[in-house]
Amino acid sequence: MMKKIQICLCFFFVSGILYEISLLSGCIFSCIPLSKHFLTPEQVLSLGKSIIFLETTERLEPPPLVSCSVESAARIYPDRPVILFMKGLNNETALDSDFSYTAFSLLSSMNNVFIFPLQMETLFKDTPLLQWYNQVNPEQEKNWVHISSDASRLALIWKYGGIYMDTDVISIRPIPEASFLAAQKSQFSSNGIFGFPSYHRFIWDCMKNFVLKYNGEIWGNQGPLLMTRMLKAICNLTDFVGLEDHSCQNISFLNPERFYPIPYPAWRKYYEVWDKSPNFSHSYALHLWNFMNRNRKVVVAGSNTLAEKLYKTYCPTTYSHLIQRAEDRDFAQYKDFA
Repeated sequence: MMKKIQICLCFFFVSGILYEISLLSGCIFSCIPLSKHFLTPEQVLSLGKSIIFLETTERLEPPPLVSCSVESAARIYPDRPVILFMKGLNNETALDSDFSYTAFSLLSSMNNVFIFPLQMETLFKDTPLLQWYNQVNPEQEKNWVHISSDASRLALIWKYGGIYMDTDVISIRPIPEASFLAAQKSQFSSNGIFGFPSYHRFIWDCMKNFVLKYNGEIWGNQGPLLMTRMLKAICNLTDFVGLEDHSCQNISFLNPERFYPIPYPAWRKYYEVWDKSPNFSHSYALHLWNFMNRNRKVVVAGSNTLAEKLYKTYCPTTYSHLIQRAEDRDFAQYKDFA
């Protein structure tokens, strides 16, 4: 009798989990909370519509810009899973119970945000990248954080489809394209944001070329330079004139205005006060060029910079918890010290 009861309970438990998974493609994220800790990366990714972010350093506390990027995507795409893969996590990490990291807790509480460990060896299985990964020595690679990210984003989009975004990209409206690359400038592709269905031939060819032309000494050789040379191999790229997008081989090559209305030489403009803030009406998301930010400019509450306005509009929870409250805590500590 006891055995029959156990079997019944197990059946209802599994049925409940399967039911939750089956609802993911609908309004589940905005309708009811999920028991997210029961879902595996494969179960979430298999839906093919994920928005994917990567953290390939060992840090566990997402800084405000990372938190803003993830939150803004979760708000712009409420019915799609938004996944942050973190190399510093492992399967034993108790995500929901760790409240020592404010941003970690903040993101984990969002219905459609999932945080999973990044396990590269497993990810690269059944792709051209596995042999390269088994042979490369990360300790001898000066750009390993970026190279491993370049490889991981290709494998994830190849296997599961969806949209990859860098963790310094703030989403402001949905991207209408299914297969796209983002032009950083005319005839030059970024790999900071792109989207494809699973098993797309272009991504497979990119992984093969990643291995064939591997050179970790050249910055971007496995990233934007890879995307650019692969696109040029199949398309006759021309300069953009006006705001039009280009298309070739059923791949949309999106105008620089879509993600890079402020080009990288002018990245400081995000941290300046504007007389009249732009509305970015031709953009889907904004790349804040964090790699260029070597002086570590940050968003400061009350500064009225363009970046602060973007935080307030597109990631208000991050702004409230990580910018305003941090400012209040620092002020309180200063008063106590004084």
